[in-house]
Parts: sequence; structure tokens; C-alpha cells
Amino acid sequence: MPLSKPAPRKHLHTRAITYQGYKREDGLWDIEGHLIDTKTYSIDNKWRDKITVGEALHEMLIRVTIDDNFLIKDIEAVTDNSPFEMCPNITPNYKALIGLSMGLGWRKIIRQKVGGVAGCTHITELLFPMATVAIQTLMPFRKNIERSETSGHEKSKLERPFVLNTCHAWATDSVVVKENEPAFYTGPEVSDIKK
Repeated sequence: MPLSKPAPRKHLHTRAITYQGYKREDGLWDIEGHLIDTKTYSIDNKWRDKITVGEALHEMLIRVTIDDNFLIKDIEAVTDNSPFEMCPNITPNYKALIGLSMGLGWRKIIRQKVGGVAGCTHITELLFPMATVAIQTLMPFRKNIERSETSGHEKSKLERPFVLNTCHAWATDSVVVKENEPAFYTGPEVSDIKK
């Protein structure tokens, strides 16, 4: 369902962000983000002279390489287009995230390591959803590996999926959990409902 019809308006700005996840031949995973900002009007710019309609005002890319446990093995950040000549100079700072994990507290870790003047606002913002993209990339493969290595569905033997209770669909008492992670389902059983 689309959004409702808007009030009369004029398009001024577009931010396009894409994420892609890759399984590497060496067993690691690459999660990449790409941000492009464009305007529907030209902008005078001291460094670039003029930024024309549709030309990238900002264009930043980032690649985070992780292992099966979401541990960051490498990271590369690039600024292809920016309004200031000095913007690309900060990209090496993102190496500070190597050795950290994309897990609980991910956003807090990002803010501590590359937030504010220690980073680029746009590259740092690209990092925030990368943990979710990593989950979407890895989880179908990890789940198959874990299930094949684990016999039975005893809670004590299974690692608790970190997706539990992260949204209403993955609430431990929802039908989604009952169907996909029955060992962690906490809702009423059909027999309990009928009583």
C-alpha cells in the first residue's frame, strides 16, 4: 500500500542508500553500504565550484568484513564526493572498529569509536543498519549449519536467536516464533487456550 496522496510540494533532495551482503570464497562475509545525496537544483561550492542538478553532493561507501560470529575482520570507508576537500581524510578512522562485534550495543560502539568529530556523519550513519543487513545476509546460512550440528530442540542445547523480542513479529509468544523457533516459544499452547 503506498503512502497517502501528499500536499502540493516541490522535490528538492534525494538520499539514496543501498546495502548489499556477500559471502566470500574465503568463508568471510562482506556487508557494503552506499549513500548518495543529490539535489534538484545547482549549488555553488567553494571547493568544487558548482555541484549541478543530479550530481552527487555526498557519495560515501563502506565495506565491513565479518566472520560467522559477526566479528569485524576488516573495514574500508571511501568518500567519492563531498562538499569539502577535507572530508575524505577521516575515512581511515573507521579501522578503529576492527576486532569489535556487530552485536548488542552496536550503535553505542559506533558512536564511541567514530561518532562526532572522529568520523563522517554520513559514513557513520551508514554503519547503524549494517548489523541488520549482516543478520539478513548470514542468518539463513547460520541457521542451517546450527540445525545440522544440533540434535533435538532442547533449549539448553540451542543458542538463543538474538532476533527474539526485537520486534512484535519475533516476540517469544508470537506465532512466528512458534513456527520458526519452537524451542523458544513462550506463548500459550493450543491446549491451554481451549481451557
